[in-house]
Amino acid sequence: MKHTSLLLAALMGLLVGQPAKAQGPDWDAQIRQRVAAHQLREALQIVENRLAQAPEDLEAAGWRARLLAWTGRWQKAEAQYRHLLVLVPRDVDVLVGLASLLTWKHQYEESLSLLENATQIDPNRSDLYLSKGQALRGLGRTEQARVAFKQALVLQPSNADARAGLASLDDETRYVLHFNTDIDTFNYIRTAEAFTARLSIRMSPRWSTDISGISQQLFGQTAGRFLGSATYRLTAHDSLTLGGAVANHQAVVPKSESFFEYGRGLSFGESAPVRGVEVTYHQHWFWYQNARVLVLTPGIVFYFSRDWTFSFEGTAARSHLSGLGAEWQPSGSIHLNFPLYRSLSGNFLFGVGTENFAMVDQIGRFSARTFGGGLKYSLSSRQELTNYVFKQNRSQGQTQTSFGFSYAIHF
Repeated sequence: MKHTSLLLAALMGLLVGQPAKAQGPDWDAQIRQRVAAHQLREALQIVENRLAQAPEDLEAAGWRARLLAWTGRWQKAEAQYRHLLVLVPRDVDVLVGLASLLTWKHQYEESLSLLENATQIDPNRSDLYLSKGQALRGLGRTEQARVAFKQALVLQPSNADARAGLASLDDETRYVLHFNTDIDTFNYIRTAEAFTARLSIRMSPRWSTDISGISQQLFGQTAGRFLGSATYRLTAHDSLTLGGAVANHQAVVPKSESFFEYGRGLSFGESAPVRGVEVTYHQHWFWYQNARVLVLTPGIVFYFSRDWTFSFEGTAARSHLSGLGAEWQPSGSIHLNFPLYRSLSGNFLFGVGTENFAMVDQIGRFSARTFGGGLKYSLSSRQELTNYVFKQNRSQGQTQTSFGFSYAIHF
């Protein structure tokens, strides 16, 4: 999202900064004014009106393609760009516009092919090398991206977006190491503790892995779990995760686990009230010493401006206890994340029903309400601290209070 926003800002600044043609029509000036004011939907309406009057106006068609892309209507924007490319195959603005859109969609190879064609037509445009650097960065070809950004600066030393592109290469990291400490207190059993070390690795723009080791003390026993997963980005909007776990269970955590998750994201543009939506489906199997649990969890996340997010998850869990048969239990939760001050953000959680089937005390029939929240503080661009606290009130007068801390470093 960070790189897409930078690219969008760069393209808007470039186009708005270009002077209108002499004797240019009023509609062109109106569009530039609307874009400068970030009134993209109003600008698009002006373009649609112009095309209704003059369907063959290629300049208006070009504006339509850009505005459709900027407002998140990528499929229509791509169709418009490809139609224009048939009519004017050597138009550098059209080539760059389509290439930028394909970069947003993570179709980096085709984007680079278009940019190579554009460079042969006009090799002295700084924006071509800027776009090329962004596509190469998406492919993980860091050194080639660095060369492209530097060439953009040679042609235009004041190009702030090229400088930002170079800086982003220095900021990019492949690894994230997390350390977590979690403590659960109960009014009916002894305190439980867990320590987690997790390593996340971005192997390529499409592949990433996650490896965790967890030591848990529960019911007077010490159990160990090892989890691993791999995520593959199917398209710019879709990803699939597969994973599993094994444990020295001590009859208090699952002996083994397996899971998968599919996620699909949709973008509505930076100016929309809801900037994006992500829909997920998670399916998780737990095998205990004397029980089997299947958990089905669909969810949805809404992304708003200023880093606000709201998410909802609903869960259906099928527990099969030895000698007692199987039973389904529902649960659900909502999460709200919001900025507080500079590097500090907060979150709030409310849930009903069973939350964590990785602990044996979460199996079976009971009702519960969970509420809590936490804070996240970015120490720097590569380090962050988080903490949380929540309380769960269960049936039969049982309560659980949990809190935890984590530290993450990117490198």
